[in-house]
Amino acid sequence: MIINGRNYPDVKRNILMNPGPATTTDTVKYAQVIPDICPREKEFCDIMHQMSLDLVKIVHGDPEKFVGVLFCGSGTMNIDVTVSSLVPAGKKILILNNGSYSARAVEVARAYHVDHIDLQLPIDRPIDVAKAEEALSADPDIAVVYCCMHETGTGVLNPIREIGAAAHAHGCTMISDTTSAYAMIPIDIEKDNQDFIMASAQKGLQSMTGLSFIVGRESIIDASADYPVRSYYTNLYMQHSFIREHGEMRFTPPVQTIYATKQAILEYFAEGEQAKWERHQSVWAALYDGLEKLGFRMAIKKEYQSRLVISVLCPDDPAFDFGAMHDYLYKYGYTIYSGKVAGVPMFRMCALGALTAADIPGVFDCIRDYMKEAGMAIPCQYN
Repeated sequence: MIINGRNYPDVKRNILMNPGPATTTDTVKYAQVIPDICPREKEFCDIMHQMSLDLVKIVHGDPEKFVGVLFCGSGTMNIDVTVSSLVPAGKKILILNNGSYSARAVEVARAYHVDHIDLQLPIDRPIDVAKAEEALSADPDIAVVYCCMHETGTGVLNPIREIGAAAHAHGCTMISDTTSAYAMIPIDIEKDNQDFIMASAQKGLQSMTGLSFIVGRESIIDASADYPVRSYYTNLYMQHSFIREHGEMRFTPPVQTIYATKQAILEYFAEGEQAKWERHQSVWAALYDGLEKLGFRMAIKKEYQSRLVISVLCPDDPAFDFGAMHDYLYKYGYTIYSGKVAGVPMFRMCALGALTAADIPGVFDCIRDYMKEAGMAIPCQYN
């Protein structure tokens, strides 16, 4: 293929239906092939500065109010950053826990000894906003509300706009983990009543692993300078203030991933927010239709789903083996992913990445072939 006038070999294209890293374009892959550069050079700092502005723009944030703060790490880095950095001394964080990724925020709060409320809610449906309001009304020491917009372990989509409104009505800072929603499901950070959102480059932006980022209100970040410092590496104020003063990350950034993400953002804006979301929905619809035709059952009601991740209950057929099916598909360039709900045998198929609906029929031809070879009943059998 020709990129910027140079000829590069095509890269084998795998269809990744795991929840990230996602399938990428060759132009994003090859954007990493650049001359070596010291990340303290102004040229590289200018790239990071523009990226920060673009990350705010993607969620329609006002650059006078919101900033994008880059970190080196995976999506979990952002949970660490927000939970450890944004809770004032003597105050609490209310974590609306309806899945494995909001549960991870609880684990982070425990690790840093942050005073928190773990409000455990059903994992198979969206957060009940009334339950959040009850918890807020019951405890005036709550200063921060935290939830996961899209629980990637199940595919449940939570109502962050309504939750954010409840948080703001009680004078609280609102944080949403948007790692597997950002740059896929359209987000308007102010209209959605969010103060902080987060993501990592390898998900909705369709870039590479190693870059994570927080988009948040600069006024709250500045106020957090007086909050307890619970982490040195992941302190949000320290990172933002250093970047603001020097134009650089405090510590070594993921240079090649940033170049790849620069290209991915160009491709995001070229495709367009709504067109990209419609593409992801069309992939999800093709996956859902293919699963239904083979008799698979879904763990989450259709109306509760994000239209990005489908959690599939494993058939009761003794001939079914998820590991064997995964390996069979992998041989042909297709990747599916195990479930994320303890005690419930399931697997996931995701509509992330640079996929189209045209990629999906081949997946189900392959699944059908596996089922035949394994001696499974078609359609699937459930007790």
